[in-house]
Amino acid sequence: MKGMGNVMKQAQKLQTKMLRLQEEMAERTIEATSGGGMVKIVVNGRQQVVSIQIEKEVVDPEDVEMLQDLILAAVNDALLKSQEMISQEMGKLTGGLNIPGLM
Repeated sequence: MKGMGNVMKQAQKLQTKMLRLQEEMAERTIEATSGGGMVKIVVNGRQQVVSIQIEKEVVDPEDVEMLQDLILAAVNDALLKSQEMISQEMGKLTGGLNIPGLM
């Protein structure tokens, strides 16, 4: 039973580290652009869009669809980069083990 106690202690340490990592990830940001930098999106490690910047040259009332596409592309890229950042950091924490349900 002594081994079970060690496992529980290790699980508690991992949980504490994960909570710390989640707090750290909330402070980190990822930036993505589309349209050659005409649309810039910033996302944090909690998968929340923090800011959107749109250059006025890309705003054309006659072509709203293009602007929508640029925003979608930048948001999706930023979210993907944020997910990759989280996966990398979780991999460091778990020693490369893929544990379902973590973050």
